Amino acid sequence: MSHPLIGITSSLTADGQQILDRRYIEAVERAGGAPLVLPMTSGRAALEPVLERIDGLLITGGPGIERGLIGVLPEDLPPTPTQRAQADLWSFAMAEQRALPVLGICYGMQFISAELGGTIWSDVEAQLGVGPHSPKRNDAKPIEHDVKVESGTVLSKLGGAGYARVNSSHIQAIDRPGEGLQVSARSGDGLVEAIESADGRLLGVQFHPEAMAGSIWDKVFAHLVGRAQR
Repeated sequence: MSHPLIGITSSLTADGQQILDRRYIEAVERAGGAPLVLPMTSGRAALEPVLERIDGLLITGGPGIERGLIGVLPEDLPPTPTQRAQADLWSFAMAEQRALPVLGICYGMQFISAELGGTIWSDVEAQLGVGPHSPKRNDAKPIEHDVKVESGTVLSKLGGAGYARVNSSHIQAIDRPGEGLQVSARSGDGLVEAIESADGRLLGVQFHPEAMAGSIWDKVFAHLVGRAQR
């Protein structure tokens, strides 16, 4: 059996270090994929040969998204560094051009939606009056809650419709999904927790399944790898 090559985006520190939580790599490997951390190049020409070889794309968590933003970013959520934002744009654009499967996690989900014309709340606590969804706002204590997965969605076929437990680590949230995307899960306070395209090629989750190894959410990585094998 072949191991499809899954390109994985990463984050950028203030001092210029490209970093990635190893759990993303482990999740792709468990699902049968070959993980490849994508470089943040200074020009698109250097990145395109890499993007031409991948079979699927994983857009990982990150800082604040400004495209499609409703309001302004709060002080405790820095904007995405320009070099990461540009690399993510190039990666997603190539994935769309090649019709590759894409999985977006947290920032990654919001990024996909925003690039397809969706809008994003900058601070759900301040704007929508909900409780904290980020440990940053919860005395650094982990947050978990249930989400309701809509029946008939691709996500429901992976983990089943109804309620499921997830972790939570976000300040922003999707307001209106981008073109061609539908909401497939929400939290109890109404926040969008998952989006997908009708054919399942694009899938995004607001929570962090890479940090829930052994749960039903391993199936989102299996879905990405399975689509990449076609």
